[in-house]
Amino acid sequence: MSKPLGPYTPVVRAGDFIIVSGQGGLLDGIKVDGGVVPETAQAMKNIESLLATMGATMGDVVKTTCFLTDMEDYARFNAAYVAAFGNHRPSRSCVAVAELPAEFVVEVEAWAYKPV
Repeated sequence: MSKPLGPYTPVVRAGDFIIVSGQGGLLDGIKVDGGVVPETAQAMKNIESLLATMGATMGDVVKTTCFLTDMEDYARFNAAYVAAFGNHRPSRSCVAVAELPAEFVVEVEAWAYKPV
């Protein structure tokens, strides 16, 4: 897992909830190339990996908050997002933002419910 870009913890447990800080398309500390689809795919892999450190899976995710720098990417983002979750559909918010750290075009935060 890549080192966080700022002064935060990438994943924490709060009772029965596991919160994954916003993830971008970082692989081994380097932003993946290719725009929204590869960045989303990598962000989702990062979330999956962080959840695994807490004994959780993508199927335990109950809520995501997604940030896009360009809503023209919405359909392509959705395709990569759905691929990561399969048939599971957590609650979700998706908002447009002016910019993201490391020049990401997408960032995804996730909340999972996994009773202790």
